[in-house]
Amino acid sequence: MNLWLRLLRVLTLALRRAGSLGALDESVLRFRVMPHDLDLNLHVNNGRYFTLMDLGRVDLVARLGLVRPIVANRWMPVVAAATLRFKRSLDPFDAFTVRTRLLCWDEKWFYLAQHFERDGRVVAEGTVRALFKGRDGVVPSRVVIASAGREAPDSPPMPRAVALWVAALDGEGA
Repeated sequence: MNLWLRLLRVLTLALRRAGSLGALDESVLRFRVMPHDLDLNLHVNNGRYFTLMDLGRVDLVARLGLVRPIVANRWMPVVAAATLRFKRSLDPFDAFTVRTRLLCWDEKWFYLAQHFERDGRVVAEGTVRALFKGRDGVVPSRVVIASAGREAPDSPPMPRAVALWVAALDGEGA
């Protein structure tokens, strides 16, 4: 299934389940490695992982109930940074899952964890820093969460590894 068909499938299913996740719940998507996902070494191309991470975030955003507010307010979700660590390869026709969840947030940024698993084992793990931009600039995180019709919970504490990554991104770790 090519990327556009995967996106259509993920979005259609997610919209049917809009509002089915809370801010700290996990999105889980299941896929199979197809020939168009492969590189010359016959495992999933490293760039494809980032594309599949996009699909995980689409599912999470839709299932949090954010599609209508995003469209109505003309917000744009923007990824500012992403890192990915590969542990094992995904080979042709492997079944795998992409797990996506919010780790924490501050006034501006959302920090997400995304994991790829095959047979219950982590294949790759990523961290993403993202925000929402509106007509007047950055939309505060609490406004985004509240737009889904829920009271915005307090953010969990930022994990130490994420704090170190953020410091490096912001030039404080150099």
